[in-house]
Amino acid sequence: MTEQDNIFQKTGRAEDFVFDERVAQVFDNMVSRSVPFYNEIQRIQADLIMDFLPDECGVVCDLGCSTGTTIEHLTRHSRCPVNARFIGYDNSESMLDKARIKLSGQITAERVSLNFADLSCLPELPHCHAVILNWTLQFVRPIDREYLLKNIFAALRPGGILLLSEKILGTDPVLNRLYIDHYLQFKKSQSGYTDAENQRKREALENVLIPYRLDENYALLQRVGFKRMDTYFQWFNFVCIIAVKV
Repeated sequence: MTEQDNIFQKTGRAEDFVFDERVAQVFDNMVSRSVPFYNEIQRIQADLIMDFLPDECGVVCDLGCSTGTTIEHLTRHSRCPVNARFIGYDNSESMLDKARIKLSGQITAERVSLNFADLSCLPELPHCHAVILNWTLQFVRPIDREYLLKNIFAALRPGGILLLSEKILGTDPVLNRLYIDHYLQFKKSQSGYTDAENQRKREALENVLIPYRLDENYALLQRVGFKRMDTYFQWFNFVCIIAVKV
């Protein structure tokens, strides 16, 4: 059972956010309470990926797979081909330990493999039909993001897709502040986080999570070779992009 996230209830100076054992223990609760429409996004993503997976020998890579929730959704999808393979990568062994428990049956069946990897210097990816970056690119140093996306583009087969979910900055600073205020109110009223918890988490993430504007993300995708892109979901500063390799 997932533990309740109360990490930021403590007082004192907030340390930089780290995906350590403490965070891994409560991550599923944390992300479901922190990302608006999280469960709906998981459902939409799974539907989209099934539209692009071949009937035979499909491969999906989840970069920043954390505790394996997204891969679990995919393997349980009613349209998931029985011989599709799912490969997860994460730079937190604590997260991967949780994923190994959650996906133990699929790992035993050799449908799922999990790998420790630093996405800033990720080894060459296997050829695949879909790649997922769920709120992951924002944690990669800006100087390393183009390298990672080039790796992804090279690995995708023609017709393959990248699903990119990110927090973004608004183009208008006044509206951006308004969107942030609405998000904080969402976390307080819908998710039960206090103002103090929200403030401490923001301080902890300040030098760790570095968002781009939507147009900057599109420009980055174009530079590495993607030509067909669209935003398939947006809620204030939360956005999901699909990019197709043609």
